[in-house]
Amino acid sequence: MREKTLTREYLFRGRIINLRIDRVELPDGREASREVVEHPGAVGIVALTAKGEVVLIKQYRQATGEEMWEIPAGKLEAREDPRECAVRELAEETGYTANHWEKMTSFYTSPGFANEILHLYLARGLEAGEQSLDPDEAICTYLLPLPRALEMIKRGEIRDAKTIVGLLLAARSEDGGMGEG
Repeated sequence: MREKTLTREYLFRGRIINLRIDRVELPDGREASREVVEHPGAVGIVALTAKGEVVLIKQYRQATGEEMWEIPAGKLEAREDPRECAVRELAEETGYTANHWEKMTSFYTSPGFANEILHLYLARGLEAGEQSLDPDEAICTYLLPLPRALEMIKRGEIRDAKTIVGLLLAARSEDGGMGEG
């Protein structure tokens, strides 16, 4: 079922993504083009307080033209360990640090056209601190009861995929489900 790459042409190389066109040979010998967005990968963090509140952020996203409810997240730097990235991003975006970390899962965000893999972590034992935002970031931080955040998913108020996956996995973990400990 594998496709053989015949040629690869980069149309754009940016700070966050690269865009390339691959000419491939299909298993039956026909040729096709594949548009591929290269991304270094990212992390998302479901940070839970001792009271069962989840740390959510709200920020404007130019790509959607909307303010979005999200879990804290960020892009991996070159050769950066995903857990170290998660620790850094939680502190930068929210000011919180965590004493306990567990990896929930990793998944491809849109494998039909992108190679981005996202690593989801559950953070507990939170301690509040000061945000340290990048100059181009404007992020508001909120604490919401996890059940309320789950209702926001049902009502369509939370529409970000990593946030939906992360919150659902965290809720299942809280109910004795899939959490690794």
